[in-house]
Amino acid sequence: MTQAEIDTYRQRLFALLSRLERDRSQLKDEALRATGGEASGSLSDVPLHLADLGSHAFEEDLTLDLLKNEERILEEIQAALARMDQGVFGRCETCRQEIPRDRLHVLPYARSCVVCARKQQGKVAP
Repeated sequence: MTQAEIDTYRQRLFALLSRLERDRSQLKDEALRATGGEASGSLSDVPLHLADLGSHAFEEDLTLDLLKNEERILEEIQAALARMDQGVFGRCETCRQEIPRDRLHVLPYARSCVVCARKQQGKVAP
């Protein structure tokens, strides 16, 4: 892989990192948002209806799951940037073959080629 290609992937990773940081900030705000109260038209901070409590719990769980996913992707991006610094970016960590450009275009923080990723997920490669 040429240095120009690596620089292009580095720029894409930094752009993705920036976007995910903004998304994560918004998700944290949503997770910390109180239910009930004046914002929802109630006189207290306690939702009075069980359906409201259930909806809030579902939304809170979903938001926390999204935050966990964002954190995992941010870690993968940091690891990809470290692989660039180490000179091993774009090589499968399992078979050491070059990861196809199409895969890196879609998933610039990919650690594995498609064949090895499928094996790791327990799927048989075509």
